[in-house]
Amino acid sequence: MSANLLVVEDEPAVREMVAGSLREAGYEVREAEDATSAWHALRGARVDLVLLDWMLPGASGYEFLRQLRREGNPTERELPVILVTARGEEPDRIRGLDAGADDYVVKPFSPRELRARVRALLRRAADARADRIEAGHLAIDRESCRVLARGVEVGLGPTEFRLLHFLASHPHRVYSRAQLLDNAWGHDVFIEERTVDVQIRRVRKALAPHGADGYIRTVRGFGYRFSVAD
Repeated sequence: MSANLLVVEDEPAVREMVAGSLREAGYEVREAEDATSAWHALRGARVDLVLLDWMLPGASGYEFLRQLRREGNPTERELPVILVTARGEEPDRIRGLDAGADDYVVKPFSPRELRARVRALLRRAADARADRIEAGHLAIDRESCRVLARGVEVGLGPTEFRLLHFLASHPHRVYSRAQLLDNAWGHDVFIEERTVDVQIRRVRKALAPHGADGYIRTVRGFGYRFSVAD
């Protein structure tokens, strides 16, 4: 699936050049001329990356970026953003990165360089998403070993976390108890398969106050699967 990009630039010629170059590279591109129209574009469709001009009429791109990181919804706060600007001095770069930009491109720039920056940032974002699973009410972060349900942390032990993370990483697929033992405990651990049932009950109990205990489904005669909805 092609990535969806949002180009926020008030100069029509520059905006058309950037958008046209990215469309030629196979991306779906939406355009906005100021911060207000950028918010409308974000709320109107899926966006995977934002190319944001610093100098915009009304609220600047810098102000928009700070607001996005502070007040956007969880998906918007995590959006990759490339700040595009003529302000190339080191203090400006630092200020932009501190505001939440993931990359910084100084005008004038070549379309090839910009496309390369976009590809690299989309790859980094995809790698980060692989470490963070969002399903239903849950956000499961492998790096921090934390599970959030509607923004509230769920208390799980290490084995319970590994079990939930593994199942959520492979939604809708049914795993036997033996397979879950191998993947959550390790191949060299010799414990009874019924231990899986005990851990599943613990995970469900922890998720129940958040309405997410039903995400782990029992498949009679086979094992368990993770599914937010049938």
